[in-house]
Amino acid sequence: MELILKQDVANLGFADDIVNVKNGYGRNFLIPQGKAILATPSAKKVLAETLKQRAYKEASIVKEAEKASEALKALELKITAKAGEGDKLFGSVSNANVAEALEAAGQSIDKKFIVVAGGLVKRAGKYNAKVRLHRDVIVDLPFEVVGEK
Repeated sequence: MELILKQDVANLGFADDIVNVKNGYGRNFLIPQGKAILATPSAKKVLAETLKQRAYKEASIVKEAEKASEALKALELKITAKAGEGDKLFGSVSNANVAEALEAAGQSIDKKFIVVAGGLVKRAGKYNAKVRLHRDVIVDLPFEVVGEK
């Protein structure tokens, strides 16, 4: 089933992408949730016209995302978490914790756009996260997890 995405869908595509999915996934989830529409010939023409008009706006959005990426690269994030013996943490540090640390540093980024390498962090140390500011702008964000006794 060929669909046009109306919003970003994780592990599938970005808004205004044309994707092929299984019939059940499209009919039972994507279309009823308002995340996609059928890719009919008329819908494809409308999409092409919309993308043409949006090209100029997209350039300025990418420029702003690159400016924000430079600000993120300059940050040094330290996340404190309770730790036991050695460097093992009580609980874990996830993308939500990284989003909170970025918020405290003055950068507001939704947690769904942050992917921590390896999933959850369970030990103190230095780690990396990928922050997607735009479909074309993805930033590697190093951060350090510090254990507090």
